[in-house]
Amino acid sequence: MALFNIRVYGILLDPQNRILVSDEFIRGNYFTKLPGGGLEIGEGTRDCLKREFKEETGLDVTVGDHLYTTDFFQISAFNNKDQIISIYYKVYCDDLSGIKTSEKAFDFLPGQTADVSGTAESFRWIHWNDLNEDCMSLPIDKVAIRVLKQD
Repeated sequence: MALFNIRVYGILLDPQNRILVSDEFIRGNYFTKLPGGGLEIGEGTRDCLKREFKEETGLDVTVGDHLYTTDFFQISAFNNKDQIISIYYKVYCDDLSGIKTSEKAFDFLPGQTADVSGTAESFRWIHWNDLNEDCMSLPIDKVAIRVLKQD
């Protein structure tokens, strides 16, 4: 049975005008995406995003303006029976000291990617001037970055 999979993502810029991205190893593949995740039953989109940021990054964020919601058909990269609907918000954080980031993309230990069924995640900043849709792996993230850069 086909399902809708609703995802909520955040655009976080730091004082140096860099955007936070998540480098992830999922099911043997490498993805660069925006931080966020799946909406749970009984949860609003803003609450989902706050929870996901706390779980993934350790940061307490304030959810700001809505940026973009998927307006085209997109099948899930992980389950070909799910249609993805992604919602993007700008988020803000007064204290970024709680997040560990790397200068290197996919900064994983060898053991973290040895099992193709495993997962790994690291975070890094991309400067606004270097940011474009090609920095993202997933089709909807690419559109969100295009919309952000036009904003």
